[in-house]
Amino acid sequence: MAEIFFSPATTPFAVAIVLMLIIAMVEIVGALMGTSASAALDSMLPDIDVDMDVDFDGDVGGPLDADAPAVPDAPGAGPLSQLLGWLCVGKVPVLVLLIIFLTAFGLAGFVIQGLQMALLGMAIPSFLAAIPAFFAAMPVTRYAGLGFAMMIPKEQTEAVSQKLFIGKVATIVRGIAAKGSPAEAKLKDSFGQSHYILVEPDLDGETFSQADEIVIVRQSGSIYQAIRNTSAAMSDRE
Repeated sequence: MAEIFFSPATTPFAVAIVLMLIIAMVEIVGALMGTSASAALDSMLPDIDVDMDVDFDGDVGGPLDADAPAVPDAPGAGPLSQLLGWLCVGKVPVLVLLIIFLTAFGLAGFVIQGLQMALLGMAIPSFLAAIPAFFAAMPVTRYAGLGFAMMIPKEQTEAVSQKLFIGKVATIVRGIAAKGSPAEAKLKDSFGQSHYILVEPDLDGETFSQADEIVIVRQSGSIYQAIRNTSAAMSDRE
């Protein structure tokens, strides 16, 4: 078994399995330390949600036309956004999908090379075996992602326009938010569904700690900017 794992013919697949284990360990350690590698990676990816051009009455007392960046409708989305959507990015944390892909790619590669050795008595070059392994891993990643998405609580996956978050009161639930270093916050939309977003202070030099209440004032990509909630009337706390 060790000979197969360290064989040059299976090097890409062994690397994929090892990388998968490293990523899983990083996520576990991050969770224990109160940080989220998944959230940080998600924030660097393009938005793939279909935009809804709506006006709404914000919680700050009056009509508010959200000034969030426009997102292309799905049919006109770019190839990268379409691929990410197909792979369930946005429904499942990216690191979970990456772990699934690396596992599927690695196992598919070992199966391919194992069959080659059993049937032909020799393995094919690793770069050739990587091609069918890659295409086998893609649908596995998609359908496993769909399965994970079904297990995630509905309150975290309710499809609403993220424009509606502007003007909402949120609570920091993990990490310390500073300019350029967002933390995770929880808010409820107009339908009473909860959402988890990345938030940073809108003002330089300000920080938000766990349990601090904030008001979302604008959005930059996947990161929201907020100010401290100083109004007891707007507080979500009972």
